[in-house]
Parts: sequence; structure tokens; C-alpha cells
Amino acid sequence: MEIFETVLVVLEALCSIALIVVILLQSGKEAGLSRALTGSSDSYLNKNKKGSLDQILASSTKWIALVWIVLTLWLSLV
Repeated sequence: MEIFETVLVVLEALCSIALIVVILLQSGKEAGLSRALTGSSDSYLNKNKKGSLDQILASSTKWIALVWIVLTLWLSLV
């Protein structure tokens, strides 16, 4: 049982590091506001691309956070 708990702790630590990195890579709200005020050349189609980096990072944040929550709950039961 100790090995299983150790594996869960290591997975949670890796998930925590990944969550921190993904959150830090996201652009802040200020970046969007400054582009709007300076008249950036972003069109509607460019901003709403399916595979834009900000959307990928936002989706990754949600999934990594969900895995982190599940691991935390699982560790509390073990």
C-alpha cells in the first residue's frame, strides 16, 4: 500500500508543477485590453481560432486541475 501512496504523491506533485507552468504561460487580461486600445490587427477570425495558444492553455488548465482534484481526493481516502 505504501508504493501506491507514493505513486499518488509523485503524480500529484507532477500535476501541481504542470498546473503552475500552464497558468504562468497564459497571457493576462491586461494583454487583451492593451491590444484593444492600441488597435491591434487581430480580426474576429484570428481571435477565435480553434487551436490558439490561449485556448489550448485554458483547456489544459481545466483538465490538469480536474486531475489534481481527483488525485487529492484519492490521496485523502488512502
